Amino acid sequence: MMVGHRVVTTLAFYPRGGSAQVVRYLGGALEELGDAVTVCCGSLGPRGSSSNATTFFAGLDVQALDFTEAAMRFEQGQDPMAAPVPFHPSFEDRSGVPDRIFASLDDDAYQRQVEVWQSLLERVGPPDLYHIHHLTHVNDAVAALGDRPSVVHLHGTELKMLTEIRSSGERWKHAAEWDQRLVRASLRADRLVVISPTERQLAIELLGVDPSVIEVVPNGVDVSRFQPLQLNGSERRVQWRQWLVDEPRGWDESGQPGTIRYSDHDLERFFLDPATGEPLPVLLFVGRFLDFKRVPLLVRAYATAREALGPAPPPLVIWGGYPGEWEGEHPHTVATSLGVEGVFFAGWRGHEDLAVGFNCADVFVAPSFDEPFGQVYLEAMACGLPVIATDSGGPQSFVNTDPARPNGWLVAPDNETELADAIIQSTSDKSTRRQRGRHARRLIEQQFDWHRIAEHIDRIYDDLLT
Repeated sequence: MMVGHRVVTTLAFYPRGGSAQVVRYLGGALEELGDAVTVCCGSLGPRGSSSNATTFFAGLDVQALDFTEAAMRFEQGQDPMAAPVPFHPSFEDRSGVPDRIFASLDDDAYQRQVEVWQSLLERVGPPDLYHIHHLTHVNDAVAALGDRPSVVHLHGTELKMLTEIRSSGERWKHAAEWDQRLVRASLRADRLVVISPTERQLAIELLGVDPSVIEVVPNGVDVSRFQPLQLNGSERRVQWRQWLVDEPRGWDESGQPGTIRYSDHDLERFFLDPATGEPLPVLLFVGRFLDFKRVPLLVRAYATAREALGPAPPPLVIWGGYPGEWEGEHPHTVATSLGVEGVFFAGWRGHEDLAVGFNCADVFVAPSFDEPFGQVYLEAMACGLPVIATDSGGPQSFVNTDPARPNGWLVAPDNETELADAIIQSTSDKSTRRQRGRHARRLIEQQFDWHRIAEHIDRIYDDLLT
């Protein structure tokens, strides 16, 4: 295997979602193999904040476009896309946010995006190859700089937007232009990396690319960070108290972290069995409040399961939701309108807390519809949690794939009854729950260690450069 590639990896957005985690972990693993990785990306806020690129990608060479001024312009009622460094667009269509959906940006706004990225990449200088995450305007900026091999890494969100454009493109004035741009960018790629077999088939159908240039490379897990910690009940309660009582970050429709608060009495009432004082199993969701994540459906299914589980039902902790960002119904509003108890909102927290958070829970539940991959499922499984997922998208490639070693529960998409039944089964049977959790950890160790993933990516680089 060749080593010592100089790689410029690009991410059009400031760090906040799953693709940013992939860039961080993959970049570190590639450098351990001997590659020199420069991350070109967006950044938001001062050094030390989780959305600041230098902070988030600490340890890697980072060259960033600072979106802070554009965000401030938005807060002042101005157009963030007209700032000297325009705010990045989004694959999702949400109101009240600075990152408008790609399909709504006209040609002038598109050209400004390309120009600032081209300027950044010119300052960085030509690498041996480009590793471009997502299909965006960045692909066109790279193409304008000359002939260098490129790997385009699809994370699924761009394909979701293309699917929406094809089904209801009239919603956005410039949808057709962005459809064509993304397709052209995919056809220019020397290799396309997709994260699951489902996404491979979708890429072929939507983009019309040659199947021979597509490589299926799943995301990985840092198995040293995400591992079972064997915390006892007292240690877990200390952590939940910190996250829910001492440092509350849950937020309601105001979008302000800390507007949802809890007390010690709430923890005692819902996290402990009133008859024995023993800790109850904890259900945990982690993710953004996007429509395909189906968090309102989870709240409704939990309400149904809670009634069936008797006098000591398990609590449900909803961890995440980027402040002020949600699609459709807000999960807290749904929980309030249903009057369901036992739902706790922990808010958006750093990745450093997440491994401990998984170790304070017993079951990971995320009923996403057609999840592109599901990085957070793998991280939960690495910590020894069985998962509840839907039989769609990425989780089909790692949940219950070995009939002899089930590692979770798969339910039909958008089926509230099946989801409630899985919640009941997983929290009622301790022995089965723990066995499936052990199977989950074993699968991650064998197939999803980031070092294995980096070796696969490096072989792709070798093929392109030789």
